[in-house]
Amino acid sequence: VQLQASGGGLVQAGDSLRLSCAASGRLLSSSRVGWFRQAPGKERAFVAAIRWGVGTRTYADSVKDRFTISRDRAENTVYLQMNSLQPEDTAVYYCALERSMGWDYRGQGTQVTVSS
Repeated sequence: VQLQASGGGLVQAGDSLRLSCAASGRLLSSSRVGWFRQAPGKERAFVAAIRWGVGTRTYADSVKDRFTISRDRAENTVYLQMNSLQPEDTAVYYCALERSMGWDYRGQGTQVTVSS
């Protein structure tokens, strides 16, 4: 399974944006898909994750009141709805698949830039 993130862009502080993560193959119910981000000069950080089958969600504390992760099983896509965006949310956002040896980030990220 390969994942491809899209939907980034340039927005102003307070705006919303929705990212999409399209899966090229079949995801198992036990699969977990996550969103991560990497800001310039910083390490990649966990943002949110969702269990494909039951839809259990996990969030980083910094985004849990503003971001919502969801999945559309018919579209084979995971979304990240980002509200009340702030300049500190500026980063390249990646979606990743959790595998037995850890997270697989091989897909290309999408740039999110929030201006103040």
